[in-house]
Amino acid sequence: MAQCLQSVQEFIQDSFVPMVAVLCSEYAEKVTRKNNLNFSELVRPFCRLTSEGHMRDPNNQIHVVKNLKISVSNVVTEPPHHATTRRLLNEVVLASQPAEGLVTNVITAGDYDLNISDGSLKASVPWYYSWKDTLMELSKSKFYTATTPWFEAYRENFLQSMPASDHEFLNHYLACMLVVTSHEASPVDQFFKLSQDQHRIQHGSEHAYPKWFIPNTLKYYVLLHDVSEGDEQRAESIYEDIKQKYGTQACYLLKINSRTSTLGPDEQIPDPWSQYLHRNNFQNQELPEEGPAVVMNNVIVENSMNASETDGLHLPAKACTCSLSSITSPGAGSFSLLGPPRADDVGSISSDHPLQSDDPSNAATHLDGIDDIKPVGTGPEVDVRKQPCAASATHGACLTLGDHDRIRLFIQEFTFRGLLPHIEKNIRQLNDQRMSRKGISSSLISATKKWFGGGKVPEKSINELKNTSGLLYPPEAPELQIRKMADLCFLVQHYDLAYSYYHAAKKDFLSDQAMLYAAGALEMAAVSAFLQPGAPRPYPAHYMDTAIQTYRDVCKNMVMAERCALLSAEILKSQAKYSDAATLLIKLTSEDSDLRSALLLEQAAHCFINMRSPMVRKFAFHMILAGHRFSKAGQKRHALRCYCQAMQVYKGKGWSLAEDHINFTIGRQSFTLHQPENAVAAFRHILINDSKQAASQQGAFLREYLYVYKNVSQASTEGALPQLPLPCIHSFATRVFFGHDRRLAEGEKQAASHVSLDQEYDRELSQQWRELEEQVVAIVNRGVLPAAFQPTQYCLSNQTDNMRFPLAVVEEPIIVEVVFRNPLKVPLILTGLSLLWKFSPKDPGQQRGGETDEVVSNEREVQASQGGLITTEVISEFYMSPEEKKVARLKLLPHQTGELHIRGVVYNLGAAPPPGDVLNSTVGTRVEGSVFSDGLFVRGHQDLEIQGPRLNSTKEEKTSVRHGPDRRLDPIITPPMPLLEVFFINFPTGLLCGEIRKAYVEFVNVSKVALKGLRVVSKHPEFFTFGSHAAALTPLSPGASENCSAYKTVATGRASASSTLVAPADFGTGADGSRPGVVEIPLPDSALQPGASVQLPMWLRGPDHEGVHEINFLFYYESAEKKVSKMSHRVLRHTAIICASRSLSVRATACRSNTLPENSEDRNSGMLVFVDVENINTNEAGVREFHIVQVSSSSQHWKLHSCINSVEDKDSKLTSRERGKLCFRATKCRNAEATSVAVGKYTFADINLGNEQIISATTPCADFFFRRRHPPESKKPPMLGSAGFAPPAGHSAAEHLSNVVCRCSEVDLNIIVLWKAYVVEDNKQLILEGQLHVALQTIGREACSLTQKEEAEEMVLLKFKPDVPPPLAKPSVEQLSQLIKTNLHYPESYDHPFPQKSLCMVPVTLMLSNCSLAEVDVIIDLRHKATSPETLEVHGSFTWLGQTQYKLPLRAQEVRKLRLTACFIHAGVYNLGTPRVFAKLAEQGSMCEASQQSATPALIIINGV
Repeated sequence: MAQCLQSVQEFIQDSFVPMVAVLCSEYAEKVTRKNNLNFSELVRPFCRLTSEGHMRDPNNQIHVVKNLKISVSNVVTEPPHHATTRRLLNEVVLASQPAEGLVTNVITAGDYDLNISDGSLKASVPWYYSWKDTLMELSKSKFYTATTPWFEAYRENFLQSMPASDHEFLNHYLACMLVVTSHEASPVDQFFKLSQDQHRIQHGSEHAYPKWFIPNTLKYYVLLHDVSEGDEQRAESIYEDIKQKYGTQACYLLKINSRTSTLGPDEQIPDPWSQYLHRNNFQNQELPEEGPAVVMNNVIVENSMNASETDGLHLPAKACTCSLSSITSPGAGSFSLLGPPRADDVGSISSDHPLQSDDPSNAATHLDGIDDIKPVGTGPEVDVRKQPCAASATHGACLTLGDHDRIRLFIQEFTFRGLLPHIEKNIRQLNDQRMSRKGISSSLISATKKWFGGGKVPEKSINELKNTSGLLYPPEAPELQIRKMADLCFLVQHYDLAYSYYHAAKKDFLSDQAMLYAAGALEMAAVSAFLQPGAPRPYPAHYMDTAIQTYRDVCKNMVMAERCALLSAEILKSQAKYSDAATLLIKLTSEDSDLRSALLLEQAAHCFINMRSPMVRKFAFHMILAGHRFSKAGQKRHALRCYCQAMQVYKGKGWSLAEDHINFTIGRQSFTLHQPENAVAAFRHILINDSKQAASQQGAFLREYLYVYKNVSQASTEGALPQLPLPCIHSFATRVFFGHDRRLAEGEKQAASHVSLDQEYDRELSQQWRELEEQVVAIVNRGVLPAAFQPTQYCLSNQTDNMRFPLAVVEEPIIVEVVFRNPLKVPLILTGLSLLWKFSPKDPGQQRGGETDEVVSNEREVQASQGGLITTEVISEFYMSPEEKKVARLKLLPHQTGELHIRGVVYNLGAAPPPGDVLNSTVGTRVEGSVFSDGLFVRGHQDLEIQGPRLNSTKEEKTSVRHGPDRRLDPIITPPMPLLEVFFINFPTGLLCGEIRKAYVEFVNVSKVALKGLRVVSKHPEFFTFGSHAAALTPLSPGASENCSAYKTVATGRASASSTLVAPADFGTGADGSRPGVVEIPLPDSALQPGASVQLPMWLRGPDHEGVHEINFLFYYESAEKKVSKMSHRVLRHTAIICASRSLSVRATACRSNTLPENSEDRNSGMLVFVDVENINTNEAGVREFHIVQVSSSSQHWKLHSCINSVEDKDSKLTSRERGKLCFRATKCRNAEATSVAVGKYTFADINLGNEQIISATTPCADFFFRRRHPPESKKPPMLGSAGFAPPAGHSAAEHLSNVVCRCSEVDLNIIVLWKAYVVEDNKQLILEGQLHVALQTIGREACSLTQKEEAEEMVLLKFKPDVPPPLAKPSVEQLSQLIKTNLHYPESYDHPFPQKSLCMVPVTLMLSNCSLAEVDVIIDLRHKATSPETLEVHGSFTWLGQTQYKLPLRAQEVRKLRLTACFIHAGVYNLGTPRVFAKLAEQGSMCEASQQSATPALIIINGV
């Protein structure tokens, strides 16, 4: 149970005290009324004795009485009605509430911290070890108050309100004080009259109430003297007369009202009466007009949704509870309220009990039915919380501290000289009577047993006993005399003797089957056994259990059973038997009294957490039960408190259904008690959590919440909008888009894709766009990226970098995408949905965070558009299906520069009807009629609070949890900027690999600001071109030829060759051959005015590899106006999706020509180029055949000269899977020797195979050539001049040697194959054209137009030691075998007369040409190297005459002739290609000679004549 103020011994002793009645004369009542008190109230604060009393027990042993308290009350001749008593008990509990604003009592029980609503002291303790010590500390602390003062108040008033019963004498009057003043004419006669009245009340037949302990009641005569008015000598004289008549021990002269002067303004009078005196009469009083009380079967309860909030007077428990001490005693009437008594009718003084109801018919009405609640406007009932606890006037105003001492001395004298001797005498007399009767009865019993036999009669159980609860003993019955003795001993704290008498009486009552009497004896025997000093015997709990069972089941007396349970529970609690106490309290709960059941369930709950192993869940469960019974009893505040305490256990443990029930009840109770904030918070918890309730229950919760919220919002006068719990907002998923709605495709126009909210965020793609923007910004700023560069982000989300403030433009919309989720199983509808924002107008040059103008917000004017600053779009209806996740896009349009902060969303929340009722389910957002026809909607807002990313850069950030800012909702509004829209006309979606297609691009400036500096950048510059910088190299229109070709063509003869010299800079290529990354788009007058548009041609080339390709274009532009703005430029994105199909595959190989012209300038300048073309298209895209119309070359050193195998009468066409081979002769260009202007330029040579020539040196052929992807070859070594073998600066000789050898086999010739394809589409034949590129790098190595995909790089292992630097790469054997080019000059046939001359000698010239740029040592070996019979057969018939081995040095590119002689002995055909040539570089002495590639077979015919 909860901690109490008193110990259990003090509690029991104060529950059973000697009762003293008071009868006052009229004048005596007037004298005491000067102090606003009657006589019983006057002496009540002094009724606890501070000194010890002594008396002798029947054994003549002195017994000490300590801390004795007596009860003094007026005589009331009518017992209190049961209904009135219950009504007052309800008021007592209602008036005692937990104090607000004080520190609460927090108890740690297991894993729970429970707030037990203590008033003044906080206890947070480990439960298992120091709980007992903590409670002892709390109980001893003067600052400590009870944890449940309402229960103590109920218990105290319940025990005091119990009517006197015939089966026990504890509540019977032992004495009667007769009070007369000394001012009366005949005080002695008045004493006699009061004595006669007392005798008539006690012994007369007309009054059955109150009850008197013994017939000879002690009468104590009190002469009251008013010192301020009366004559003291007369009073002394009268007192002497009284003593002579009634004896010294029965009289007392009490002098009061000694104060003669009035009180000063600052003078304080001690008021010991305030904690005892309370208003006991509730009749004839009017309730306040707006009281929170209603009458429920004569019980005032908290109710009334339309009543004002009342918190009551939170006074101490002793002062706030309405004590029933005035009605527990048989005489509790108040003469001041009932009027002065008449001398001839003393009985009429107390004919009506002060708590009696005006309507006796209501007395028996059931009190706890909640259905009987009715509002009260005015009536006889009163709310005790509205009334002061005592009269407004000061108590004891005429009394001095000396008077206080005299009253205290009076009570002491009365007790020690009157009451205790009277009790001692009666105990002795009753004991003597018992002993005398015991002697006679024992002799009779022994004689009976002797003659008739028999032993001890076994006791019967309660169930076996007859229901004799109605049995009544006569007053003189011996059993009652024993009970009287026991009660007298108990009242004077003689518990040993009391236990023996109770035990003896118990046996007699059980033998007579007088169950009511037996239960009372059992109850008091158990209490006496517990209170015995030294604890000679254990507490007989089974006595209490039997008594409770008898009271409840046999006697049907729940009042006595409740008293018994309260006493036993306190005793068990003091012995730490909390489980037994809880079980006992739970058994006493029933349906006849909700208030009693609620209080006992609450105490049982406290027992569960007081156990050594706290049973926290049982505590919570029983608190729920207690709250339910409190609610039924009309105790709304206590019900709310119980549910709140139980919520501490259920909260956050996954018991969602229990949480929903508790929160729902808390919400209702809070709303009833006019605590709207608590009600809204409770209902909010039901809705924001993922509820497992059924749809109907969730709908009820939602309607209840809306109803409560609507009432709260109507009563609130504050302008701030409240927070709404529904629907859930995923703030982290909020996206913000800066930009307007772009026009879609119109006819053949295709709008640039740019950025939209419908696109998903791709981190890799976003990085590509950033790199493109950085690339173009760096070029615009002369190769340097500005330090304040901020990449453009049109759409901000949880995956973008939101550390910086985003930039928005005036008059351009800001779209916020908010993700809503309906967690309920019922539909919701939002109306008037819009964004909530704050705006600070600023000049463009003003820094953020500086001095700002007044902040403007639309919170109070959400319905207005704020057209002067920001236009806010409002969504009229937004419907959400059950458990639906839906996106709302809300728009703002700023009209002024400044700083904008988007705070959240504002809307009206309502419960939408089911889709089958009034909602058009096919649309889902349109409600027929008004869904709010019943007005059940509320207006509020929800904040968009986004947590930034966690910081993890520094050590402090890594070791702690810190989050950076997320500023996606805090844009800076900048001045107007140009806005570009791009449209593509005739832009293809599918191309053949290498296909050339011409399209148009339209640029439109849709803003009010001119733009300039239009550029485009892409990762795939080989895909498009806008033409060359030179106007002469760009065709004007697509109709440049008869076939409407995209190329520039001229009519010419077949297989003709022409060449043109072109500078790469004319096509945007760097001097080093790098591809153009950023292309400047030419605009008329270098600017695009507001509203203007321009169309420009654009050539496209299909990718070299088949498949789907994404081509990203980034258009960059700036404002033509010079303004101070944080936004320096703008970009527009476009992603083109191209599907490439296979076309042709071109392979090319170059080899040296063996011919050595006589002209020295043409030496080493001949080369053969073989071009192998294959149609790899398998009728894709409707392609029928390909035609090779022209082969062109582009190089700085070589050019195609002629076609060797051109056939005049055969067309160069290829159908599917066909292949053709072309052979061309290539020669070196002479541009470098001719003029210095040609340095760095490319020679384009065209060899057409048809009737028209395509000028490859113009757009688009040359553009795509320069924009082609270079093969992944190593860097070319620097060209060596004719100065010889001099290594350039910074290069070692070994590196120079390697370069020299490599240059021998390098070609650097680019082949461009131009083709046409005939396509059938929609029964129409179309002609497509395109070009393929092949880069020949090395002689003898095949090159292909389709480069193989590079394999993924293997993972490089982590190495901790530096590797040894790799050795320099040596020239390969293949490269070393190409240093010397050989050629034999001889006659093709030779006639010789062998008969005349047997030896035929033929002169042969061996031409040796050094192909390198270094000096070479050459060895010529003419000896036949026969390795097989076949070679001997071929070569054995001739031999070389003369020197057979030569060693010759050859300078760089030198050609030497070596004259040889071949000798033949027979006619025939001979191969002269037998000389073996070896060469090495002259400077490399240690290098072995490498065998050179042999020439082609040299056949000679020897004819015999």
